[in-house]
Amino acid sequence: MKKRKANVMVIKEGIGYSATLTIDNQFIATEAETFEKLNAGILDALNFTFEEFDVEYSLDDLRFKFDLESFFDFYKVINAKALSERIGMNQSLLAQYIKGIKKPSPAQTKRILEGVQQIGRELTEVSFLL
Repeated sequence: MKKRKANVMVIKEGIGYSATLTIDNQFIATEAETFEKLNAGILDALNFTFEEFDVEYSLDDLRFKFDLESFFDFYKVINAKALSERIGMNQSLLAQYIKGIKKPSPAQTKRILEGVQQIGRELTEVSFLL
């Protein structure tokens, strides 16, 4: 069996996170109080599921897909107010999306994602004066 990237869906729950994925018709789900523990649980479940195929997964093999609340909860370093200004979205509306009060349309979700990805690209180009 060839090892494939695992697309992990992460959702913020009341007191932690849940994660699900399907790979080679195997459904895997786990939950944990922290994202770090969730990662360990995902890897344990994946490696247990595919151990008979002599396949071992690492964090580099995981691709995470977050709901907005989970993403902003985990990446607290991203300032929602600054992001809303950057993408030209009302701060209150973005806050409602993040808190799960309102559900963004696919177009709004794409707009938020593109803003976050733009910041990521800019950060990869940063260097510091020494």
